Amino acid sequence: MSYTNTDTDVHLRADETYAFWTIFVLAFVFLWLFAVAASAIGMHWRTMLPGAENAKSLVSGVSTSVHTFMSYLI
Repeated sequence: MSYTNTDTDVHLRADETYAFWTIFVLAFVFLWLFAVAASAIGMHWRTMLPGAENAKSLVSGVSTSVHTFMSYLI
């Protein structure tokens, strides 16, 4: 009898799970709100977020920071 792949044999990678994307989206929204608020009051937010020091834009800086944060969780 030949082996057939079933749904229980499929293992999702860490970056494809719902938990990963939920944490990623929540962290992105939180850090984006922080960066927008810090920019509005004139703070240097890039120095406060890990990995965002050399970012060219707000979105890329926050994204880089979230990826840095997520690397500690995996």
